[in-house]
Amino acid sequence: MSTTGRSDGSAPVASDIAARLREADLVRLVAGATGDAVAATAVLATALEADAVAHQCSVVPVPESARRATDADLTVGVGRHAADADITLGTDREPASSTAFAVATELGAVDYELALAGITAAGVSPKSDTLAAANAAGIERRPGVAIPTGDIADGLAHATLVHASFSGDTEATEAALEDIDAEDEDEEMRRQVASMVAFAVCGDEATAPRGAEAVERFLRPLVAPGGRFETVEGYGNVLDATAREQPGRAVPLALGAVDPDQALDLWRTHGQRAHEAIRSASTGRYDGLYVVRCDGAVGTVARLVAAYRSPEPVVLALDDDEAVAVSVDETGPLGSQMETAASRVDGRGGGTETTGRARFDCDPTAFVAAFREGQ
Repeated sequence: MSTTGRSDGSAPVASDIAARLREADLVRLVAGATGDAVAATAVLATALEADAVAHQCSVVPVPESARRATDADLTVGVGRHAADADITLGTDREPASSTAFAVATELGAVDYELALAGITAAGVSPKSDTLAAANAAGIERRPGVAIPTGDIADGLAHATLVHASFSGDTEATEAALEDIDAEDEDEEMRRQVASMVAFAVCGDEATAPRGAEAVERFLRPLVAPGGRFETVEGYGNVLDATAREQPGRAVPLALGAVDPDQALDLWRTHGQRAHEAIRSASTGRYDGLYVVRCDGAVGTVARLVAAYRSPEPVVLALDDDEAVAVSVDETGPLGSQMETAASRVDGRGGGTETTGRARFDCDPTAFVAAFREGQ
């Protein structure tokens, strides 16, 4: 969490942010196109609504400019930098939704399901105090896998929180489940499904060592009473897919203004594209960098490859005109690295501590060279 315009360089605490939000006549929330940023924006918007503070929300993918002509007297960048932002959340290694949760608590109106959906969409396990507060609100863990639908085969085939041999292929997923009676859903069946997924990931020779840790976050999901989707993590996964496919629908989805079935259709399309792109990608390995040339869905491809496939700490996924870099350790800051690389080829780039995105109009090989030059 960081903020612009502070001479001491320190980040404001949740109570400071809440106070500034309360004092504003109009708050402008500008989110990056990720599930975490969208969820955090909706958490803040819900809290501001309860506090009768006027606000505007928009989703602006990096590296597009977030500057807008508006009469807002407080602008908050959520999960992305914005040149005119007074406050910026979620650009370091803390999920934007974690900070939004703390701010909403100060404001007195917290959507626990939405905040946890955003935190898990960022690939982070919620902190113990956050989980304790959510548990008090009725959100609990259960055996099984983190999918948004009640149809297990559908959920596993299209989820982009995991990448296994069956991912992106409904028939292959059904075959993987054939020894499990998925029609008779109970705790034992859910445990069997979770075990099958864990074995499929950890038993795959292509899985990187960190894949075992990544798949753990896909198991024993959080479930909210009367939840919007089957699991909290599945909800975050749908938000992330929607933000990447149709950014303009993402915040309305988080605020309950989009039909969940329409969002699930987007999620299925995105998941299939991402898994197919990983399988058909060409790769290159360098010291500290794993390059993935793929056909679309580069943000999700980069995230999944970083979690389940990469032998290196930084993944750079790119197609013909877009690149996304993701780090899985303290390597960074990727946003500024991506901005520098893009400038070398007359492109545009930016991002956060852990993720960078760029648009370019050159041979992808030239962009890879520009990025490596800055490492």
